[in-house]
Amino acid sequence: MKTDLIVKTLVALFCVISLSACQPSAEQQTSNGSDTGSDVDAKAQSKADQQTTIVFNATVYTVDAELPKVSAFAIQDSKFAAVADLQTLLQKYPGAKQIDMRGQTIVPGLIDAHGHLLGLGQSLIFADLMGTQSKDEIIAVLQEKARTLESGQWLLGRGWDQNDWPSKALPTAQDLDQAFPDRPVWLERVDGHASWGNTQAMKTAQRDINGDWQPQGGEIVRDANNIATGVFIDKAANLIQSQVPSETKEQLKSALQLAMRKTAEVGLTGMHDAGTSLAVWKLLQDAKAAEQMSVRVYAMADGAQDMLDYLCDQGAQIDPQAMLTGRAVKLYSDGALGSRGAALLADYSDDPGNKGLLIESEDTLKEYAAKAAACGLQVNIHAIGDRGNQITLNVLESASQGDNPGRHRIEHSQVVALSDFERFKALKLIASVQPTHATSDMYWAEERVGTERIKGAYAWQRFYDLGIPMALGSDFPVELPDPLLGFYAAVSRQDTQGWPENGWYADQKLSREQALYGFTLGAAYAAFQEDKVGSIEVGKFADFVVLSQNIMEIPVEQIPNTEIKATYLNGEPVYQKGQ
Repeated sequence: MKTDLIVKTLVALFCVISLSACQPSAEQQTSNGSDTGSDVDAKAQSKADQQTTIVFNATVYTVDAELPKVSAFAIQDSKFAAVADLQTLLQKYPGAKQIDMRGQTIVPGLIDAHGHLLGLGQSLIFADLMGTQSKDEIIAVLQEKARTLESGQWLLGRGWDQNDWPSKALPTAQDLDQAFPDRPVWLERVDGHASWGNTQAMKTAQRDINGDWQPQGGEIVRDANNIATGVFIDKAANLIQSQVPSETKEQLKSALQLAMRKTAEVGLTGMHDAGTSLAVWKLLQDAKAAEQMSVRVYAMADGAQDMLDYLCDQGAQIDPQAMLTGRAVKLYSDGALGSRGAALLADYSDDPGNKGLLIESEDTLKEYAAKAAACGLQVNIHAIGDRGNQITLNVLESASQGDNPGRHRIEHSQVVALSDFERFKALKLIASVQPTHATSDMYWAEERVGTERIKGAYAWQRFYDLGIPMALGSDFPVELPDPLLGFYAAVSRQDTQGWPENGWYADQKLSREQALYGFTLGAAYAAFQEDKVGSIEVGKFADFVVLSQNIMEIPVEQIPNTEIKATYLNGEPVYQKGQ
């Protein structure tokens, strides 16, 4: 006992002199419940794994040229953390949450490069005239909608297209007056470039709409006696539109939320809003702050108005999270082909003496474009006709001088003179096109422009062959917002009934790879966001869509039957079918 006491005393004295010599070993620390370095690493790995999700057992088209097709990927902190096969991912994240996709097809989040978010929401609230085949059918739809309105309240609708009616003639106020003698009725054409009103609506105009005068940038359609018939093209519509009661802030918010729910349902994780007012921008800012956005919005200021002034004063609004970005302006050169407002170099083939109209003069467009470019903004100009496109090329050539952000875009690029395609390339422009415009217009477009001009119309493969970047969209609500219908139109150039056989001007079809690129990485590039979204690559935000069929392999005619099973934004589902 005495010997043991002496030994313990000597050890204690030694420990006082040399503390380190008396520290417990790593094994002793572990046995005493303390963490070693390896245990700390293991716990950190376990925590990281718990915050990681592996999506596997899928056919994944990444739109990454270096790794185009995989079976699995991992998500961490709202981004793609790894893209590989399941075995590789499990070795890296052994404790990760797993989602078995049961062999379904996944593509990157789809992006519509040209749409109208508020317009989509309004179309879901107003009378829906899309697809109506006659004026009688329109009256029936309007009467049903009118039952929900108060007495004297404006009846608003959108989507009529006289080209789908047996007569193909423009409508008149009298077509509406018998059914609606006391209520103002105001109906926007499918392309948004003409409106049709009844007599009660026309009475609200603040100046005489009859006579031989015409507003700048628009046309009041009149009869042989110079009496307004009820149709107002482009800027002429402002004469009546300005009298329609403004929507309240709450109504606008409701419309935007309806629109975002719809975009999620159809597989869109991003959209480029082609004409955002300052009021809508502020509502979107509020929605972002409240985490109520289910789609990424790339906003283009609505012309040379207060939103453009705001962006010039505040600078481009570039969101690091890419949820809400404002760094572009949307201008107009001409009208639309369907209402013969598109500006042509020669007369319409089916309307001699009519070359369409310019919404803005070339000089005015140059002034607006120069202002936007000097503010560091991308300049995007609507151009449908060959004259409209030629003037737009002149304007963007002028705006590209000096210090500017580049990547300027021609929205629609619809009918282009064959000699002007090379100018797109020389000016490094982006052609922003909407494939379903071709399949909607193909029944009558050649009648409008003739057999020669049609060769430069809806000429998507011609752009690709020249190496001109393309971004694909729909122009919703002019067309349905479903990007799979746009994908189908791009690769088939047919309607959903398979007409015409082999496709309309089939040499201008896009391959499936080109079409998918245009709705993903091509659209992302057009918004300066190719480093954040557009493909399933490590470091990009985890946006992806789960499809019911493999659109890259199934027969083309089956593509329109493909369903969106789920839409993921930042790695979280914003839509799941059946939930």
